[in-house]
Amino acid sequence: MKKRWISLFVENDVGVLARISGLFSGKSYNLNSLTVGTTEDETVSRMTISLTSDDKTFEQIKKQLNRSVEVIKVIDFTDIPIHLKELMFIKVNHCTERDKQEIFRISQVFDVKVIDYNPTTALIESVQTENRNNELVSMLATAFLNRIEIVRGGSVAIEAISLSER
Repeated sequence: MKKRWISLFVENDVGVLARISGLFSGKSYNLNSLTVGTTEDETVSRMTISLTSDDKTFEQIKKQLNRSVEVIKVIDFTDIPIHLKELMFIKVNHCTERDKQEIFRISQVFDVKVIDYNPTTALIESVQTENRNNELVSMLATAFLNRIEIVRGGSVAIEAISLSER
């Protein structure tokens, strides 16, 4: 089993997202994340899909996606250099003044932003790799036990122009 990423260019029509996600659920494939947005061409959307699978299953998935009428192009990002980022918000509740100082210190170390706060709550925005976001969650969960709320978007990816790491 290996973590994999696929980028799909699909027709920007009603129901396409449901049909693509239905293809995965119908075959009992589990998605780690799925993001979708329009491209520079308003008639085309781009999906970034993350999943964990073996080689045989992954080949079946790509073949089924290529057969789908709404799919224009399938790009396997698994073994090529890409830039990959995930959006995440973390709210820390019931903060003391000392807690907020620790939140600002952690945000500097992780290169994330505190985008909103009041006397008892702080909201952090992170646009990092999934692994880096996991590290941040782990740090905050330990420091602020049972006081964090997390919202994560799926990762978006694009092919690297030069060699890079995820």
